[in-house]
Amino acid sequence: MDIEGRVLAAASAYEQKYYLNPAFESLPQTVKDEIQVMCVLFTEEVGGVFSVEYDEEGNLGLVTMADENDLLYDDIGSNLKIKQLRKEKRELFDQLEKYYKVKYLGEELTDDSGY
Repeated sequence: MDIEGRVLAAASAYEQKYYLNPAFESLPQTVKDEIQVMCVLFTEEVGGVFSVEYDEEGNLGLVTMADENDLLYDDIGSNLKIKQLRKEKRELFDQLEKYYKVKYLGEELTDDSGY
């Protein structure tokens, strides 16, 4: 999967848009809804652009960025919000990583995988 394929979802406060990568359309609707709410609320709270993406090993990353001239972007708030999301959504993120590793990286499920 190429670099664009590793972005699961993103939201932009600038364009007021949300994007879910079509490659992940097979996720359950409740999971897609939870990801959408998380992304949109993040950008409403701190501004900028927020994305949920996988690295080459299948680990999930939360990435935020802002335009250079965006004086309203809350850099400190964004870091605190990411820390909060990692804690509150830990189980969801773990399951999304397992999903990606099995479906896209071809890893085998183990008995302790949670499935």
